[in-house]
Amino acid sequence: MSQGAADRLAGAARAAGGRGLPPVHKWDPPFCGDLDMRIARDGTWFYLGTPIGRAELVRLFSTILRKDGEEYFLVTPVEKVRIRVDDAPFVAVDFEAGPEGLTFLTNVGDRALAGPEHAIRVERDEETGEPAPYIHIRADLWALIDRKSFYRLVEIGERQEVEGVRWFGLGSAGKFFPIIEAAELDV
Repeated sequence: MSQGAADRLAGAARAAGGRGLPPVHKWDPPFCGDLDMRIARDGTWFYLGTPIGRAELVRLFSTILRKDGEEYFLVTPVEKVRIRVDDAPFVAVDFEAGPEGLTFLTNVGDRALAGPEHAIRVERDEETGEPAPYIHIRADLWALIDRKSFYRLVEIGERQEVEGVRWFGLGSAGKFFPIIEAAELDV
């Protein structure tokens, strides 16, 4: 894919901007190949191996991002190109604890209130046990919760019983999200 493909994608995203997120889930364009674009685990977007330094351009691309199966695509009404995503396509860089619950902010400006429509999940590395927390943002797109935010979340966590097992987790918008069995913390 050429520089022209990236320019066309950015133009299509711009054209759809200002009216909320484009309806990428309704579009079924032909697959046009792979684009040398990658989203690193820390949320940095790269094009042709170089970081994209313009935040507004990254935001534009993020609005036309879609996940089909296990692959990620930038989609317009007329073309669909595959990109690489190292982990999650977004990073939750902050959150606010308010009366409704926990509202997360991503590196591309999305906001999500954790709850029935925006789940929190924590995966643990099988070898090290290190947690990797995520929040669902939209469609099948998730954000990795950054370390500083996760530490703050742990400070406000609570214990609750779920299906007969006591868990340490987070409550938000009337939903409890288990993180780790409380017994593991009491060792």
